[in-house]
Amino acid sequence: MNKAFNSVIKLAGYSDVLVVFGVIFIVVMMIIPIPTALLDILFATNISLSLMVLLLALNVKEPLELSVFPSLLLIATLFRLALSVSSTRLILTEAYAGKIIQAFGDFVMGGNYVVGFVIFLILVIVQFIVITKGAERVAEVSARFTLDAMPGKQMSIDADLNAGLISEDEARARRRNIEREADFYGSMDGASKFVKGDAIAGIIIVVIDIVGGLIIGMLQRNMDFAQALQVYTMLTVGDGLVSQIPALLMATATGIIVTRGSSDDTMGKDVISQLFANYKVLFIVSVVLFMFGLAPGLPTLSFFFLAGVAGLAGYFLWKRAGEISAETESITHQEQIEINKKPESVLSLLQVDQIELEIGYSLIPLVDEAQGGDMLERITMIRRQCALELGMVVPVIRIRDNLQLEPNSYVIKIKGIPVSSGEILIQHYMAMDSGGVTNEVTGIPTKEPAFGLDALWIDEGVREEAENAGYTVVDPPSVLATHLTEIIKNHAHELLGRKEVKMLLDGMKEEFSAVIDELIPDLMTLGEVQKVLQNLLREGIPIRNLVTILETLADAARITKDIDYLTEYVREALARQISQMFLEDGVMSVLTLDQNWEEVIASGIEHTERGTTVALDPRLLQQLFQQIGQAVETSPLSYPVILVAPSIRMALKRLTERAIPKLIVLSYNEISQDTQVQAVGVVRFTDESEKVHRRQYDRSS
Repeated sequence: MNKAFNSVIKLAGYSDVLVVFGVIFIVVMMIIPIPTALLDILFATNISLSLMVLLLALNVKEPLELSVFPSLLLIATLFRLALSVSSTRLILTEAYAGKIIQAFGDFVMGGNYVVGFVIFLILVIVQFIVITKGAERVAEVSARFTLDAMPGKQMSIDADLNAGLISEDEARARRRNIEREADFYGSMDGASKFVKGDAIAGIIIVVIDIVGGLIIGMLQRNMDFAQALQVYTMLTVGDGLVSQIPALLMATATGIIVTRGSSDDTMGKDVISQLFANYKVLFIVSVVLFMFGLAPGLPTLSFFFLAGVAGLAGYFLWKRAGEISAETESITHQEQIEINKKPESVLSLLQVDQIELEIGYSLIPLVDEAQGGDMLERITMIRRQCALELGMVVPVIRIRDNLQLEPNSYVIKIKGIPVSSGEILIQHYMAMDSGGVTNEVTGIPTKEPAFGLDALWIDEGVREEAENAGYTVVDPPSVLATHLTEIIKNHAHELLGRKEVKMLLDGMKEEFSAVIDELIPDLMTLGEVQKVLQNLLREGIPIRNLVTILETLADAARITKDIDYLTEYVREALARQISQMFLEDGVMSVLTLDQNWEEVIASGIEHTERGTTVALDPRLLQQLFQQIGQAVETSPLSYPVILVAPSIRMALKRLTERAIPKLIVLSYNEISQDTQVQAVGVVRFTDESEKVHRRQYDRSS
C-alpha cells in the first residue's frame, strides 16, 4: 500500500509531462482505432473525471479555488469528442463498441429504441438549451462586469492602503486576486463556448451514426431495415448517453462555477444555512401545504405529510434560534465581565503613526469619495512620486478628521508632532502671482502653505479672469497635495526608518544579493546603513541609486566606521547624479568660500562619538552667516550653492543647516569631470572677521 502511494507521489512530480502526453494521446485517439476493452476503460475514466469535477465545483468556496477549470473544460471536451470519434468508428465498422455502450443502450432503451432515442434527445436539449445556454450567458456577463469593476476595486485597495487599513503585502495580494479574477472570468466566457459546441457535435454525431449505420447494415451486412435500425440505434443511443452524461455533468459544473460567489463555506452548507435560515418561512409553507391537502381532488396524505415536515423543521429552527440567542447574551455578558476585570490595555495608544494628516470637518469632502473627493488617489500618486524622486518608500499616510481644529484648517504631523499647518477654503481657488500679472483680481489674502508665497483665495467665477491676468490658479486639493509633498521631501530623513530600509534591501536582494551579503551584517549593521541614507536625504540627495550607495559603503566600511565619513564617500560616488541636480542651462553656478574661512572652519572641526562638530567663536560664526547671506543676496542664483573643500563640507553644512537651511553645500569631489562650473560670487573673509579670529587665537594660546 505504501509503495503504491509513493509511486503516485512520484508521478505527481511529473504532472506537467503527464498532461502533455495525455493531450497528445487524445489527439491520437481521433486517428488510430482503439480496442473495445481500452475504450471501455476510457469511457469509465471520462465519467469519473466529470463526476469529480462536479463534486469539486460543489465544494469550492470561491471560483478562483478552481482557476484551472477553463483549461480543464477544454481538455475534457476534447477527450469526449475523441471518444465519440473512436466509438463511431467501431459502431460503423464492427457494429459493436464495447460493453459500456452496449449496457447503456440495453438498459435505457429497455428493448424499445424509440424510447431510448427520446430520452437521449431530452438529455441533449436539457444540456444545450437550459444549462449550457445559461452558463454561457452568466459567464459573458460576469466577465464584462469584472473588467468594468477593476478600476474601482484598484482605487478601493489604494484607499485602504493609504488609510493604513492594509499593508503593502496585503494590497499586492488583493491586486493579484483582481487580476486572476478578471483572467478567470474572461477564460470562462470563452470556455463556455466549448460546452455549447460539444452539445451540437453530440447531436450531429448521433445522426451520422444512425444514418451511416443503416446504410452499412443494409448494404454491407445484408440486414433488413428493422434489424439495422434496432442494432445501430441501440449502439448510437448507448454511445450518445455515455458521452452526454459526462457532458451534462461538466455543463452543470460550469454553471455552478460561474454562478458561484465568494463565500466562507461550500455550496452545500450555504444552501442549507440560507434556505432554512428563517423559521417563519417554514411555518408559512406548512400552513399553505396543509390548505392544499384540504382541497378536493388533491392527494391529501402527501400534502399533510409535507406540511408536517415543514412545520417540525420550523419548530426546531425556532427553538434553536432561541437557544442561540440566550447563549449569545450569556457569552456577551461574561465577556463584558472579564473585560471589566482586566487592566486597561494601553499598548494600542502608544503607537505613533509616521505621518498623519488631520483635517477640520469642512475639509472632509476632499477625502470622501462619495462627495467627489480624490485626495486618497492623490496621496497614492504622492507616494509614487516620492518613490521615483527620492528612492524611498513613504510610510502609510493616515488621514483623520479632528473636530478640535478650525473647520477649514489642517495639520500635518510627523511621528505625532505637528510640523506644519494650513487653511483651505473649499469653494475657492488659490491664485498666486507668478511674476507676470497684468491686472489684479479681488480675493481673500493668504499664504501658499508649501512655499510661503503671497496668494489670494478667489471665487470660482473669477478663476478665468485671474488666469487671463497672469495668475497661477490651483484648486484646493492641489494646494493640500503640494504642501504634503513638500513636507514629505523636507522630512524624508525622519520617515526613513529601519523598517523602510529593510523593505528597500529586500526588494533588491534577489538581483543584487552579492553586495548586500557582503555589506550586512559583516561590515555594517542595518542601523548604520539607515543613518547614511538619512544623511543623504537630509540634504535632498535621492537614494534611488541604492546599488551604487551600497557598493561604495562596502568598499569604504573597511577603512572607517564613522557615519559622516561614509556619507562623504557615498556623495563622491554619486557625483554625476549630484551635479545633474544643480545644473541650469548646462552650467553649475556656485559661490566659493574664501581660503581663510576654510582654514578657520578646518581648525574648529572636532570628531566626537556623536559625529562631526565645529567649535567657533559665536561672533566669528555670526560674521560667517552675514557674509554668506550677503553673497547669496548679490548672486543671480535661484538656489544658493556654495562650493568648498571636501574636508570641511560636512562641517560647514552642520554650521549653517539651522541658520540658512536652504544653503546647498557641495565639495569639489562631488562635481563630475564633465560638469561646467561657473563661480558667481565669493564669501569674503573681512577685516572684522580677521580681528575676531585673531582674538580667539590669542585666548586659546
